[in-house]
Amino acid sequence: MNFTIPKEITEIAEKLKKGGFEAYLVGGCVRDLLLGLKPKDWDFATNALPEEIMKIFSNSFYENDYGTVGVVNDNVSDETLKVVEITPYREESEYTDFRRPDKVSFGTTLEKDLERRDFTINAMAFDPTKGQLIDIHKGQKDIKDKIVRAVGSPVDRFSEDGLRILRAIRISSELGLSIEKETEKAIISSASFIRNISKERIRDEFSRIIDSKNPVGGLILCQNLGVLKEFLPELEQSVGVKQNKAHSYDVWTHLLKSLEHSNKKNMKFHVKLSALFHDISKPETRRWSDEKKDWTFYGHDVVGSRVTERILKRLKFPMKLIENVVILVRWHMFFSDTDKITLSAVRRLVSRVGKENIWDLMDLRACDRIGTGRPKESPYRLRKFHSMIEEVMADPVSVSMLKIDGKKIMEVSQETPGPRIGYILHALLEEVLDDPSLNTEEYLEKRAIELSKLPKKELEDLGKSAKDRKDEEEEKKISEIRDRHWVK
Repeated sequence: MNFTIPKEITEIAEKLKKGGFEAYLVGGCVRDLLLGLKPKDWDFATNALPEEIMKIFSNSFYENDYGTVGVVNDNVSDETLKVVEITPYREESEYTDFRRPDKVSFGTTLEKDLERRDFTINAMAFDPTKGQLIDIHKGQKDIKDKIVRAVGSPVDRFSEDGLRILRAIRISSELGLSIEKETEKAIISSASFIRNISKERIRDEFSRIIDSKNPVGGLILCQNLGVLKEFLPELEQSVGVKQNKAHSYDVWTHLLKSLEHSNKKNMKFHVKLSALFHDISKPETRRWSDEKKDWTFYGHDVVGSRVTERILKRLKFPMKLIENVVILVRWHMFFSDTDKITLSAVRRLVSRVGKENIWDLMDLRACDRIGTGRPKESPYRLRKFHSMIEEVMADPVSVSMLKIDGKKIMEVSQETPGPRIGYILHALLEEVLDDPSLNTEEYLEKRAIELSKLPKKELEDLGKSAKDRKDEEEEKKISEIRDRHWVK
């Protein structure tokens, strides 16, 4: 077989063979070569032991329990070539914890090594020096038939490592393959094995499903095979939950269609998560209204932000990503009627979510709209709201952007350090949100002195005020921005 193999990979194989050892590419890189894809990484299997591998490759390291040696290639721009992993052929004993083998033995054969692998499409080996493919489990045929099939007994493979259940679904959604029937049955009967897997490993597979070519298909598979309830029971609860007349779909389908749109538009990963979770708490906040003769979901945005935070923390996502997703879920119901909303209200929204998140919030609104069954991603009203955001982006939207700080307030008002300084700053921000022209040192110093003379309760009320006020629509227009969005 003729594949385009980087010279760094061929050189590693040649060095191993020159040392008297076998050298085969194995796993995902062989599968990707057969699919005509660029491998995400390169892995070798060999009959050399770790210490023998390191003697051949001086620029290498060894730091795990599975014999894997990392060979470092300096001065290469391709990230997939910077570290190439070489692992001795190995056999594995029982998996009593359903996560890792109790014992690993080196010095076995290539055939034994391939037998322990998860799926047939990952259980092939390729000799890059000879162009020879070793395929004892018929992985090439399964690639041709577009099938994910477990090596040997699927129940045995999943009992060895429960993460393989999610991996099968992830590979299916990434590569557009179906899962073979016996393997599918074994997933259904073994779904509970996922409970034994570390949250970090589940997070990584879930993330790859969300970022795959077909995340919706992956999640539907998770739900149909009984896997979703094992790691995302909150999402499972949305299945079949009927919505009000404004929606064409149940909550589950709505969330999937919102995610589908984010994927279609290649939005940021945290926006995709927000699209999936933005209505996560509709099932628990759903109430029937006799007055409206329809379902209501009051507070689902507030409750949903808390549930989303709990889910993402449980799955060990990075704190910054959690913060961004929670903000988007919390504020996805923002009022956007441009016939009634004021620029000061838009400033308050930008203040709440942060300038760095405002456009992601608009992307989420577009996903939410499409997920509802409406045909247009950006109708006139939403485009006009976009233009209003651009108009206010240069205005102060947080205390840090005021032309005064706590130190200056204490200096001009004789206030001592304490909560009153914060109340004064937020009271000043409230005024500046209404009228950005007030953000001058002269005005703010004068106003800070006046505020410092207020009684504690009155100042506290002013400082905590953050409600949107429906003022008379400001006449300010920036024609260049509005023309860009085709609005008047």
